[in-house]
Amino acid sequence: MTRWTTTAAVKAISAVAFLGFASQAMAADVTWDRLLNAQNDDANWMMYHKDFSGHHHSGLKQINTKNVKDLKLAWQHNPAATKRGIQGFPLAVDGMVYYTTTSGTIWALNGATGQPVWHHAAKIDVERAEGTFYNPYNRGLAIGHGNVYMGTTDGRLIALNAKSGEVVWDNEIMTVAKGNKGFTGAPVIVKDMVILGANGGELAGCCGPIYAVDAKSGSVTWQFDTIGGDQRSRDSWGNDSWKIGGGGGWMTGSYDPATNTVWWGTANPAPDYDYIGGDWMNNGPRPGLNLYSSSVVVLDADSGELSAYFQEMPHDAWDFDSAVGEFLMIEKDGKRNMVHPNKGGIIFVYDADSVGGGNELAVNNAYMIGETYNYIKGVTKEGRLVGRRELPEGKHADVCPAIDGAISWNTGAYNPKRNTYFKLTQEFCFDIEVVNPERPDDFSGQAYFGASWTSKAPKQKADGTPVDAAYGTLQARDPLTGKLKWRVEYKYPVLASLLSTGGDLVFVPGADGMFDARDAKSGKLLWQSNMGTGAHGGVITYMVDGKQYVAVVTGWGSHVAGNYPGLFGAPFDTMSTDTGTLMVYSL
Repeated sequence: MTRWTTTAAVKAISAVAFLGFASQAMAADVTWDRLLNAQNDDANWMMYHKDFSGHHHSGLKQINTKNVKDLKLAWQHNPAATKRGIQGFPLAVDGMVYYTTTSGTIWALNGATGQPVWHHAAKIDVERAEGTFYNPYNRGLAIGHGNVYMGTTDGRLIALNAKSGEVVWDNEIMTVAKGNKGFTGAPVIVKDMVILGANGGELAGCCGPIYAVDAKSGSVTWQFDTIGGDQRSRDSWGNDSWKIGGGGGWMTGSYDPATNTVWWGTANPAPDYDYIGGDWMNNGPRPGLNLYSSSVVVLDADSGELSAYFQEMPHDAWDFDSAVGEFLMIEKDGKRNMVHPNKGGIIFVYDADSVGGGNELAVNNAYMIGETYNYIKGVTKEGRLVGRRELPEGKHADVCPAIDGAISWNTGAYNPKRNTYFKLTQEFCFDIEVVNPERPDDFSGQAYFGASWTSKAPKQKADGTPVDAAYGTLQARDPLTGKLKWRVEYKYPVLASLLSTGGDLVFVPGADGMFDARDAKSGKLLWQSNMGTGAHGGVITYMVDGKQYVAVVTGWGSHVAGNYPGLFGAPFDTMSTDTGTLMVYSL
């Protein structure tokens, strides 16, 4: 096993680039054609969601149910101390692995040995970066057109030469003129553009922009504002509250080549909690539906114009936004479906062809996978919420799930051969006190929240079954009907993403540091390795010189992870929150 540390890397290479590794594998240019056909290239993982199907599935099967028991650590890379752990997704291209740390450092490594090739540490405006909630963190990269692209927490987009690490351009894309926001999600390349969305839904500002940036020059091609971007949106925010409306799209969306549209999930409105309770259409801090917060927006890829939308949480009163970046394209019986999870524990199945004209998306089905919810009584097959539990000013006990949702930003995975969607839930609740906050100045960027809370274990499931502890689940379902195939319960909710492979495996990086490989057919545990600390980032697989590798990032300390010491005690009460490692396994 090879172990590379930051100290060793600094001795071996410069801070930006080192060209002496010419004999090592170097990434070929990732063209738009390669990205468009990435689903046919299982040797590489060239974008955050692997390809535009969003399945997080690789057909590689060298590692499979029969031999996964022999999986061992091949190499690991330890970057500098990284606050809140590593939350990003690695990319693997032509024998190279690229990944980011929360501080905005990009590493390029030899995918077979872990030997560093180059790294770049972005100079971040710390005051601005930490002006948004729960920062700093960075969740990944995009690669294409000869460059590696990373958004920063202080509103910049950086392009580096993929082979040398040299800066091609470093541009401020978003100023603080309409609120203090930045970028945390990985960008996605669409044609000759780099698409990325802003964070900051908890801040008094607007307009939660999603940007398309020219991949070669770094200039903005188009901008779509999730809040106040058209008259329909402005009319849905009474008292001009769109000017302090929050919004954004802080995770990585996707692209549908068939309709030439970008699909993106949007963030919560501000303030998160509305003290007015049931009269929210007419009164309170943000009267109305608050479009297009907590929604899915579908944008014309060339112009950025709204092609379609669906508001999953009308007038979101619980912070169950739709910014989860997971969009699964699944075709069945001649119909194209786009599957999208919402933080409230609901899976929405959209008609992927019901786009155009800026109208509502058609919903083919919607179903609950969260188990302890009581914020609603349910959801119709048409995606409409049933029996809302409003939270007017005052104290409310046992609201489920907690603000962090039954579903978080981490992705599931889909095995197309088995038509099985693997998805995680986190089952814990909270006691909350909703307050009437003073309205900040328009576009001020001030914190605008409206509540305080304490996380706790649920008392019962939605069906009345008693519960005495918080827990998590890994569920295997038919993605379109929601039919449950199998279910595994985890003592500690898993906060990392999942990986499905052609070897009939599902890889699960655990909160307690245990890395599992399970049988895709049954959920049976086939292999386990102790990574030494919790994980809440990405896991991928790739191949170099005929050998398959599985790469996972570790590190602990996100906002959601901060609940674990109080909910569970050990090992989380002593788990480090300023470390992280890239660990790579092979046979």
